[in-house]
Amino acid sequence: MSAEPALLVLTGPKHSGKSSAGRALQEILGWGFVDVDALIEEREGVSARVLYGRGRDIFQKAEEEAVISLQTGFTADKGLIVAAGGGLSDNEGAVTSLVRNPLAVFVYLEVDSGTAWDRIKKSGGLPAFLDVEDPEAAHALLHERR
Repeated sequence: MSAEPALLVLTGPKHSGKSSAGRALQEILGWGFVDVDALIEEREGVSARVLYGRGRDIFQKAEEEAVISLQTGFTADKGLIVAAGGGLSDNEGAVTSLVRNPLAVFVYLEVDSGTAWDRIKKSGGLPAFLDVEDPEAAHALLHERR
């Protein structure tokens, strides 16, 4: 399968399958693949979950810097698939840097809230942003808004 090189940005709610789809597309297209959360962990020395626990602003700054850095190293010779974090849509700086890239193509992976919630529960712990009185209801509201 041949495709024009691009910066293919997979977006969608938490646990919508962005990383899995990205790895599958990497196999099919032969392009590079970057998981933004893994890149943040590599750059910051702690997981995205731990970093978010230190503060939303701290996490979003690291996310924005990671997104900018992956575009700096990206060339149009070979496409790059990016699995964005589920909250990327809430990070204006990161989104703006991607939208301004003329090679960026966004693909939204949709999953219903119930399926995403089931996947989150099976993943081994709630993320910091769901550390509230009713995490399932908070997730449903967040899922709908994003």
